[in-house]
Amino acid sequence: MKKAIYSVMSAALMLSAISCNSDDDSSSTTSTTEISNAVAAGAWRVTYFMDSDADETAHFTGYNFTFGSNNVLTATNGTNTYTGIWNVSTEDPTDDNPNLADIDFDIIFNAPVDFTDLTEDWEIIERTATKLRLKHVSGGDGSVDYLTFEKNA
Repeated sequence: MKKAIYSVMSAALMLSAISCNSDDDSSSTTSTTEISNAVAAGAWRVTYFMDSDADETAHFTGYNFTFGSNNVLTATNGTNTYTGIWNVSTEDPTDDNPNLADIDFDIIFNAPVDFTDLTEDWEIIERTATKLRLKHVSGGDGSVDYLTFEKNA
């Protein structure tokens, strides 16, 4: 149990480091609070995850994701439960979508491997009441990952 708490605390420190940036700009037409409130209402599922050139959506089949208070992210399928951290932050003013120009969606999971693949500083490319589409461009090789969450009915 101590190891799990330590892992979550370590992830929280990492998240706070990536969410602070001198380029912060609150002039976006969609606020971080609006996005945070929207995803915190209800459970979500992964409907698409493209990791570079590999479709890995099936790794998350049956999991419900809850974006809870204190930035606790929980993924459960009734048998397995994994805990991580989520945050909505203002980051890069040169993002592709002008309505979400400087808002990023940060996810951190420490385990298992399939879930650590979601650990990124994601760019929001689309947000509706029931869908959140995200994109991450690797700083290393320039590969692009896509992640879509859809709200459970």
